Amino acid sequence: MNRRSTLFAGVGLAAAAAGAGLAWWRLQPGAVDDEAAAALWSLSFTRPEGGELQMASLRGKPLVLNFWATWCPPCVKELPQIDRFHTEFKPAGWQVVGLAVDGPTPVREFLRKQPLGFHVGLAGLEGTDLSKRLGNTAGALPFTVVFGADGRPLQRKLGETSYEELAGWARSVG
Repeated sequence: MNRRSTLFAGVGLAAAAAGAGLAWWRLQPGAVDDEAAAALWSLSFTRPEGGELQMASLRGKPLVLNFWATWCPPCVKELPQIDRFHTEFKPAGWQVVGLAVDGPTPVREFLRKQPLGFHVGLAGLEGTDLSKRLGNTAGALPFTVVFGADGRPLQRKLGETSYEELAGWARSVG
């Protein structure tokens, strides 16, 4: 190879590495939009049973916020684990909110069959946009964000979570 070919090969290799790095970076959970995290506390969501879930009423205590849908198998699978976490960590001040990225009728029907002890809000398709602003670059479900008592996000997870994982996060917060 001559010097020019070697130069082009090097530039091509660098471009490929940069592209691979960008692809890897885009697959990682995104940074939380600080404005979205702050704005979360001013939002309200219709509750499946009626009434409004005011996020401001939950501020000041640690919170697990889970985005889910009735049509999402990993979401449905993790809900009993999240409910167990809610039951066992509520006495320690932990709160849990499930925001359903779904229609009201399927959520109501689902909750009749599988009641949950924690707050559920109907986020609809707008829930996907909110989850993206909170770091879910893929816009996929399930997606969980753990907030400290100060209202700032501490942990994020795209994909199914478990009681053990939630409990570990809660214990690390104190």
